[in-house]
Amino acid sequence: MIRWICTALALLAALPSAARDLRVMSFNVRYPNPQDGPDRWEARAPILIDTIRAADPDLIGTQELFRRQGDTIVRALPGWRWFGRDRRGRHADEHMGIFYRSDRLRLVRQGDFWLSDTPDRVGSSSWGIDLPRMVGWGEFARADGSRFVFFDTHFPHRDIDDDARTQAARVFLARMRAIAGTLPVVIAGDLNATPDSEAYRTFAAALTDAWERAPVKSGPALTFHDFTGTPDRRIDYVFVRGFTPVSARVATDQRGGRYPSDHFPVVVDLK
Repeated sequence: MIRWICTALALLAALPSAARDLRVMSFNVRYPNPQDGPDRWEARAPILIDTIRAADPDLIGTQELFRRQGDTIVRALPGWRWFGRDRRGRHADEHMGIFYRSDRLRLVRQGDFWLSDTPDRVGSSSWGIDLPRMVGWGEFARADGSRFVFFDTHFPHRDIDDDARTQAARVFLARMRAIAGTLPVVIAGDLNATPDSEAYRTFAAALTDAWERAPVKSGPALTFHDFTGTPDRRIDYVFVRGFTPVSARVATDQRGGRYPSDHFPVVVDLK
């Protein structure tokens, strides 16, 4: 009897909360820079994995992910899978890695495009940016058969890239509409743009900022902290169309003063 009760409780814990239909996370995981010293990937990996485990999302959009990081994460988290290719169309550079719980969601189709004047050209870039920037996406089916499309992106990062970020937002929205059609949409991304920017306003005119709309919020609004734990700007977001934000949290998990990344992840519950 005790064994049955424990098994039942474990199964219930694995299910999404009744208060949500979907929990998503946007997480810039910081690439594995060997010059990060005490904050190098090997030291951060267990903390990052525990952060994901504690948040219990159904879906994660990552930025700055390298293949070995993605493989490390799914090895440590049974039931998780990930997909995506890097900014040059291979697996040696930054990926828009999308992680999902295969026991909760079914991947129907997937793809990617580049934030440039030629979005279908692998590795393309425009507007004077220094690195190719891209979007990964997947259409998912929930257990009840309903479908939605999840997009993951990372915009240009330099101070001089303001116009490029605005152009990227316009390309993103045009391609999003073509790919998703009338399906509900979730976007996770490090936009490298604060809410007073034109790129943000372009997104906010067409989509719902889940942090701003959620009736329940916890954690700091700002997300980039450069491994200090004290964030100085909000650049990480979850936007939605066709979902209602229920709650939003910026997760500040740490262990002994060590953080899983130089960004805090954004965790959002949606109905």
